[in-house]
Amino acid sequence: MLGNLGQLAGLLKNAGQIKENMKGMQERLAAARYVGEAGGGQVRATVVGRGGLVEIKLEPATVQAGDIELLEDLICASVREAMTKSREAVQKEMQAATGGMDLQGMMDMLGQ
Repeated sequence: MLGNLGQLAGLLKNAGQIKENMKGMQERLAAARYVGEAGGGQVRATVVGRGGLVEIKLEPATVQAGDIELLEDLICASVREAMTKSREAVQKEMQAATGGMDLQGMMDMLGQ
């Protein structure tokens, strides 16, 4: 618990810089695009940095094959991969913006 108090003190000390870093992070994430692929590139999903799905691309041959169940599975897999890439990027951005502080640990401590 004392470690979390130290992090909280660090957060308060650096609040202005962290706020500026967070603003930059939000701008970068708004512009970022993450692509997930499935079926060897037969299906591609694109999400923005905040995780919103913005595009699905299907290879025509995959659609023409008529295997709807396979197509559904490939779409889910490509979206899942893109979302994972997006979450990982957000996590890295948060670490950079907060100087490595564990904000989730502090939120847990505060009961949030």
